[in-house]
Amino acid sequence: MVLLTALIQELHARFRCPVDILTSGPWSEPLLREQPGVGDIMHVRSRSTPYWFAPDRRRAVQRLRLRGVGPTWFCDGSKAARSMLTRAGTTADFIVDVKDHPAVSREHTTEHWRRFARILPAAVRDTPVPETGSATGGGCNLQVAAAWEADLAMWLRTRGLSNAPLILVQAGNKRTMRRLFGHSVANTKYWPKERWALVLRHLRQENSRHAILLLGAGHEHALNREIAALANIEGLHNVADDLPIPRLLALLARATALITVDSGPAHAAAAVGCPQVVLFGSASPSYYRPWGTSGAAVAVLVGQVNGEPNIRGISAEAVIEAWSGLDRNGGDDHQIRQSQSSEVAESAA
Repeated sequence: MVLLTALIQELHARFRCPVDILTSGPWSEPLLREQPGVGDIMHVRSRSTPYWFAPDRRRAVQRLRLRGVGPTWFCDGSKAARSMLTRAGTTADFIVDVKDHPAVSREHTTEHWRRFARILPAAVRDTPVPETGSATGGGCNLQVAAAWEADLAMWLRTRGLSNAPLILVQAGNKRTMRRLFGHSVANTKYWPKERWALVLRHLRQENSRHAILLLGAGHEHALNREIAALANIEGLHNVADDLPIPRLLALLARATALITVDSGPAHAAAAVGCPQVVLFGSASPSYYRPWGTSGAAVAVLVGQVNGEPNIRGISAEAVIEAWSGLDRNGGDDHQIRQSQSSEVAESAA
């Protein structure tokens, strides 16, 4: 959804009206409610629950009907939500479907979404539309509301961190926390806890004045606790149990820099201008790397195990080196660096 703000902002600039959004992501409403160009946000819990057993889907369809038929950009790779548009009376000639307009070679996802925004549905193709915005630009942007900054200031004060420079670390992701597969080879975003501990010790040694905060959703608190125990350093704060999205965005905007796996917070950090080192697994960095319009530095690390992309192929030393070379003063750096694992047996375990 952070990446989709490029689409929302392009549509808002072009049509000069708010963009209504239908989403199944529970984080969408707190993420977007204060962003310019965002109109009504309709949220459903699931796109696939049978319609008559899903009151939230029925309510969303009713709101769509009341809204009236208009140009619609369908951004979901699954067809599950198309039936909601049909029930609301939105015919195919009013819909631009992303599956009909895939990304082109070497195109970043935000460039893809901006180009997608400039494709008109057949029903309005002959209607004059102002040529505003930029279809060739890339990156995404999130604005941090003043109320979020005030909340963060109070939160930092209660934790005794008001005057401390902050380094943020995002070790987990929703795949990591799955009961059966979190730490398995099947999880392409899991980086070993022992390596996180080595990185944290280096951060503590080289940045004695900084507080180091371990981020995450509430269910990632236990993972952070295990990593903190391995690191065994002072000034390390596990805050995964107390980070609603508005506070997280304000925290990212205030921090010196972030080290993270490929994750939502990585994209949010880029969108608010926080420099970062990001560790990629099997996803394509050329398409999915964090990219914000502010131009904050992003150092992307990719690794290989047995000749295949694998986050376990990234060594702790490679992360430390990338951190040491990261421009934390506003420079624009999108270097992609590759690590080759020599510990194939350990990495595949």
